Amino acid sequence: MYTIKEVAEKMEVSEHTLRFWAKSGFFPFVKRNENNIRQFSDNDLEWVRIVKCLRSVGTENKAIKKYIDLCIKGDSTISERYQIILDTKEKALQQMEELKQQLAVLDYKENFYKNLIKNNLQDSWNPMNKINLQDAAV
Repeated sequence: MYTIKEVAEKMEVSEHTLRFWAKSGFFPFVKRNENNIRQFSDNDLEWVRIVKCLRSVGTENKAIKKYIDLCIKGDSTISERYQIILDTKEKALQQMEELKQQLAVLDYKENFYKNLIKNNLQDSWNPMNKINLQDAAV
C-alpha cells in the first residue's frame, strides 16, 4: 500500500492533483486507513496511470469519469471504452504533430543563433535592432 505522497513521487504527479482526482471519483477503490489517510494499492496505481495519460492529452474530467464508470460496469462497455481510447489517441497524435512543427521552428532558431554566435553577427530579425537602426538613421 502507498500513501498519496509515495504515489505522487512514483507516478510523477503532485499530491494536490492526486487529491483532486480522488475527489473527482477517478480512484474508486482507494481505501483509507484508521487515520483517514488514503492508501493506494498496486491496482490503484493502474487507475492513476490511465487518468494521468488521459489528462496529459487534455481529456476533460467529465470524460475521464465516464471512462472510469464504464470500466466499473465491466466488459459490456468494452466498445465504448475502446472508442474513448481511439479518440484520445487521435488527439495525442494531433498534439504530437503540432509539437513536431514547433520543434522544427526551434531547430531553425537554434541554428540561426548558433550561426550568429559563431560569426559574431547582429540579430537582424530582432525588432529591437531594427528600432535602433531606425533611430540611428533619423
